[in-house]
Amino acid sequence: MTSVDAVRLPPADRSWRTILRRRPFTHHNRLVALVVLANLGFAGWWGDAERLTALVVANLTLAALVRQQLVINLFFRLATSAPTRWPLRIRWTLGKVYHFGGLHVGAAICATAWFLVLAVTTTGPPLVLALTWTIMAVLGALVVLALPRLRAGHHDLFERSHRFGGWAVLVLFGLLAAVSNPVFLWPLALVVASVAAPWLRLRRVPVHIDSPSAHVALVSFDHGVTPFAGSSTTVSRNPLLEWHSFANVPAPGRSGFRLTISRAGDWTARFIADRPGHVWVKGIPTAGVGNIDKLFTRVVWVATGSGIGPCLPHLLAADTPSVLVWSTRNPRRTYGDALVDEILGVQPDAVVWDTESRGKPDLVALAYEASKRFDAEAVICISNKPTTWHVVEELEARGIPAYGAIWDS
Repeated sequence: MTSVDAVRLPPADRSWRTILRRRPFTHHNRLVALVVLANLGFAGWWGDAERLTALVVANLTLAALVRQQLVINLFFRLATSAPTRWPLRIRWTLGKVYHFGGLHVGAAICATAWFLVLAVTTTGPPLVLALTWTIMAVLGALVVLALPRLRAGHHDLFERSHRFGGWAVLVLFGLLAAVSNPVFLWPLALVVASVAAPWLRLRRVPVHIDSPSAHVALVSFDHGVTPFAGSSTTVSRNPLLEWHSFANVPAPGRSGFRLTISRAGDWTARFIADRPGHVWVKGIPTAGVGNIDKLFTRVVWVATGSGIGPCLPHLLAADTPSVLVWSTRNPRRTYGDALVDEILGVQPDAVVWDTESRGKPDLVALAYEASKRFDAEAVICISNKPTTWHVVEELEARGIPAYGAIWDS
């Protein structure tokens, strides 16, 4: 049994290179800055309405397309196609592909800013002015509701405003283009197709739910889709109001897949209590952060609680040699003997830390010890937001490539 007390962490590197890996200098924010700087290069178009419209449409198109599931999967396929013989520093950077949301944020901000300039300088018939300022009001509301604190405190409002507000912007912008400059209808049609594509695959599917405890639901799907390891599926009980994304757990040699849903809010609490027989799904399995394991020869998976779900398909597939560090409360009572035995069957050397009997561990120390013992090239952490950021930043400060979700979608 691993003892945290026996692990001696080296001092963190506080050089400028390490500082630039930490917040607020993340790859996500660098991409935001890159898009903004690129747009500033067109500042000379300030007084030309047609060029301003082109900038707005270009940025809206970029903002929409980088959130499209096919495009996301393409990003991951390109980034993870690098062979493991490439220098680690290059693969370290390629592994940050999941920060692509910075392109969405930067483009959305720039589209809103350029449209404000366009709105202030626009003259014309009352219909054009009315459409222009209505679009401006909606865009402004979307940007405000996406501010981190408002988004975190009112996530349901953020999600619904982005869905219905985004649809409204497309309709209104289409009307504006039709009455003022039809040439922009073509890129708008591309955006509409991008947004509509997942909804064309909307379906209500049967599920089987096991709840080994009041804390977790193990949801089994078998409706003709067997996703790839490292992907996620969005599910809903009311498709117009609320969607939640969970990591897929396919098992080698079996059809279908599983999701691990733990109690982490009102929606999950109701789901576990109700154990519905059907849920809604849409779109296609979409690559997530765990997909980057193929960039490395050996990895350490660090999970807390139901974070074991996104790790499990990689542990079962064993495509990349790995070792698991799992910190959770009484794993057998919470997740059931079957799941724990399945994990230990493929990870007999896993560090399973029972927080009920041993208290909370120093995950940085456990991950560092595991990476050195296993000679791993990278650590992938699946946990809550504060823990993920802490583990990733502290390990990278000690020269270990580390990855984890950034909650930008």
